[in-house]
Amino acid sequence: MQAKDFEDLYETEEKMWWFAGMREISAALLDGLCRSDCARILDDGCGTGLNLEWLRRYGEPAAISGLDVERVALGFCRARSDAALFQASATDLPLAADAFDLVTSFDVLVQIPGDGADERALAEMFRVLKPGGLVLVRVAAYKWMFSGHDRAIDTQRRYTLPELAAKLEAAGFTVLRRTYANTILFPVAVIRRLVLKRIGLADEHSDVKPFPPALDWLNRLFTRILFAEARYLKKRSLPFGLSAVCVARKD
Repeated sequence: MQAKDFEDLYETEEKMWWFAGMREISAALLDGLCRSDCARILDDGCGTGLNLEWLRRYGEPAAISGLDVERVALGFCRARSDAALFQASATDLPLAADAFDLVTSFDVLVQIPGDGADERALAEMFRVLKPGGLVLVRVAAYKWMFSGHDRAIDTQRRYTLPELAAKLEAAGFTVLRRTYANTILFPVAVIRRLVLKRIGLADEHSDVKPFPPALDWLNRLFTRILFAEARYLKKRSLPFGLSAVCVARKD
């Protein structure tokens, strides 16, 4: 990701439909499993930091730490959060073993370069979690959905849900919840990415950008759609979608 990508992320992740809706979906999956007084929480690959604030629903501000490999991302984190911050790779966490009650990884595994890097990152998450601790991992779904957006933000891989769950289990985790997400809008994304690509009109830039004011109504509509999915996901799972999400435990 380039510096401009982080700037766009910082400006959009609070109100853009995808980020707001996916936070609601994450809460729907975690709330029934994770207590609200975690002693230590890590957002592994914290980006520009809004999730550090969102994670306060599971612990006090002093409990929350963020880690990212990009210095520019951590600069944005410092502008909005007092969380402890670390600059390091997700494949080599400078953190003690058995230290955290909750680790989150939002679209990080897909970006770590190198064969087997995602497996090493999962092994590190397992190491730093306390026994009984939880991890929430979200990734982009389906290799065949690879697009110009992925190239723009240096996506290395996409997953099916069974692939993600299998990698978590291979790392030692017990998977408690597994589902796809962003399902209702999936057909729209397929048309936009695959059909436009076929006719040579695909956008080769990141999809993360501010909505024009004239399209605020569309942003609100898409947000409501993802909030509806979140309500459904409190008790059930979805069979396909733009993202694959698992919640797992270190036993």
